[in-house]
Amino acid sequence: MRALRSLAPFFVFAAGYAAIALIVTNSYYQSMLTLVLVWASFGLSWNVLSGYTGLVSFGHAAFFGIGAYTTALGQIHLDLSPWLLIPAAAAFGALAGLLIGFPTFRLRGVYFALAMLAYPLALLYVFEWLGYQEVTLPMKRETPAAYMQFADQRINTLLALFLLTTMVFVTRMVEQSRFGMALLAIKQNEAAAQAAGIDTIKWKLRAITLSGAMASAVGAFYAVVLLVVTPVSVFGMLVSAQALTVTLFGGVGTVWGPVIGAAILIPTAETLHAELGHLVPGIQNVIYGLAIVILILAAPEGAFWKARDLAWRRWPKLLADGVASSNLPGREECGVPGGQRARSHPHLPTSHSHAPAAAPVPLLSVGGLSKSFGGLRAVRDVSFDVPAGTILGIIGPNGAGKTTIFNLLNGFLLPDGGQVLLDGRNLVGRRPHEVCAAGVGRTFQVMRPFARMSVADNVLIGAYIHAPTDDEARALAADAVGRVGLAHSAGRLASELTTRELRLMELARALAGQPRILLLDETLAGLGHGEADEMVGVVRSLAQDGLTIIIIEHTMKAMVRLVDRFVVLDRGAVLMEGSPEAVTRDPRVVEAYLGKKWAAYAQS
Repeated sequence: MRALRSLAPFFVFAAGYAAIALIVTNSYYQSMLTLVLVWASFGLSWNVLSGYTGLVSFGHAAFFGIGAYTTALGQIHLDLSPWLLIPAAAAFGALAGLLIGFPTFRLRGVYFALAMLAYPLALLYVFEWLGYQEVTLPMKRETPAAYMQFADQRINTLLALFLLTTMVFVTRMVEQSRFGMALLAIKQNEAAAQAAGIDTIKWKLRAITLSGAMASAVGAFYAVVLLVVTPVSVFGMLVSAQALTVTLFGGVGTVWGPVIGAAILIPTAETLHAELGHLVPGIQNVIYGLAIVILILAAPEGAFWKARDLAWRRWPKLLADGVASSNLPGREECGVPGGQRARSHPHLPTSHSHAPAAAPVPLLSVGGLSKSFGGLRAVRDVSFDVPAGTILGIIGPNGAGKTTIFNLLNGFLLPDGGQVLLDGRNLVGRRPHEVCAAGVGRTFQVMRPFARMSVADNVLIGAYIHAPTDDEARALAADAVGRVGLAHSAGRLASELTTRELRLMELARALAGQPRILLLDETLAGLGHGEADEMVGVVRSLAQDGLTIIIIEHTMKAMVRLVDRFVVLDRGAVLMEGSPEAVTRDPRVVEAYLGKKWAAYAQS
């Protein structure tokens, strides 16, 4: 299994840690070794939600505390063993995550973080009001093993190590699955993820459900280790802050981050507390505060990512080859022999000969589309049809409403009126991922790459919408990468690409979703003359393959060679619709958009 193979370094670490735990006999240091593993596990649970989606949670103590009180109260009132109560706590945590996620995911940014903070504070006061200010687990001297009350504390450390190993394995399984790829895409650019077909709410709910289960299981085990539970010790603000700190210090969005952070910060804080706590009360909090300051200055994304970036710069080819080989098969593996199809070649013909006869029923029909923002009417009663296999250009001055129309077409905005029919089915009211699933692909005026992912993984995200298996998704992604001429760059990080390569990668990501119609928003922006010609060739080849395209662009010299028809917008309304020849010679278009220089160029 790929997850197990990739965790070989962790298993070496775990074996070394177990050896140290067996050697250490001092109860204080044994307790410290256990706490490092507990907080690393809790950090991993926080990481599944916040590290992979980017939604910062200040309220993970809610799940931790639910788990701790499940163990304490279940043992006191029902005389159940922790061996049963820890899985039960995980189930309660999963349910709590689901219940918390439904209302809270309506919020974003700081509002989400503050809303999450409210949950553990509310539970803290509830448990105090219920009279559970201090709950002590009953001692079971007759059957200590059944209640995890071992005289030898090394057993607790080994159990904590098993718990951490389980958390690491679960996290790595998430990382290497469609689940983890969707979460990372949401984190790096949620709008691009939606346009690529990802149902962001569904994946966030799954993330908080799993995260809540993991955090509650850790909290349940923590209660067994301490044998005393108080509301402040499990629901307090510092509990959530500790999970956040160890993860941020080590690196978010990776299994190693919480482990690195806990291994460094917990022993440092505990040792200084033991030595200097009488002189500087609360010195642990000072250490965590200093860790955050150092982190912001030296490694804003954490120690792991800092080391990874240094390694990437030192051995770029080695790491890039590893990424490429692990994500995308070669074109031959996908059933696409290298160079067999003309569309996979970056140097495409420049003749404008793709336009088929117009279909009797348009593939896309836009009727009476309108949108206002307050008193501003951004789009006013816009109507046009797009026959299958054609390229429609939408032009107009800045502020004419071009990008707003795209956002209305693929679900980012809800129109005030009108309809958008794709093969007779109205897309109005559907969310972006549903519009993508219906067959509408999209690129953006301002490029939206998943910067921390390779080209291969960026395109793979787009392939998931119509691929039932990961192998099929990789095949579709490999084909799309080849179609735009980026096969040689599949393993490179998106953050390292040029503007031209980013534009091609975004196009490949949209193509991987097998769209019937493609919306290209200023896809030539920022390109040099030769690069723009190459992009025009790629777009033309897609139309020759039967893809229907709507393109917004200001580079008129390229547009008149590319499109079949123009729709000209001015102040949110359609000024004119027609062939490139008719539009570029119309006095109204020249006056509103093209200007006298274009008129002189057209006559020369």
